[in-house]
Amino acid sequence: MYVVVEILGQQFKAEAGKKLFVNRMQEAEEGSTVEFEKVLLVDKDGAVEVGTPTVDGAKVVCEVLRHVRGKKVLVFHKKRRKGYKKLNGHRQNFTQLLIKEVVA
Repeated sequence: MYVVVEILGQQFKAEAGKKLFVNRMQEAEEGSTVEFEKVLLVDKDGAVEVGTPTVDGAKVVCEVLRHVRGKKVLVFHKKRRKGYKKLNGHRQNFTQLLIKEVVA
């Protein structure tokens, strides 16, 4: 059984027992429990239920494991024959979630 859930404006495929990396959740403490009720799709062994826009009564219960930073992403800009080169980099902040239970 899996669901598609919207977390902070992004859609994720979620199954019980799996881990997710989502954008940093500032208000969530490590070790706390978070519930998401914007479930867009539920698949119960091939029986698919699509929400309009969400599935009523469905929710995903997660535990916040830790806040981490992703790998460095390098952004390179160049204009040929002009001698213009620019290299920037950044690291994205993530929150690691453990999906404890899917209620559907």
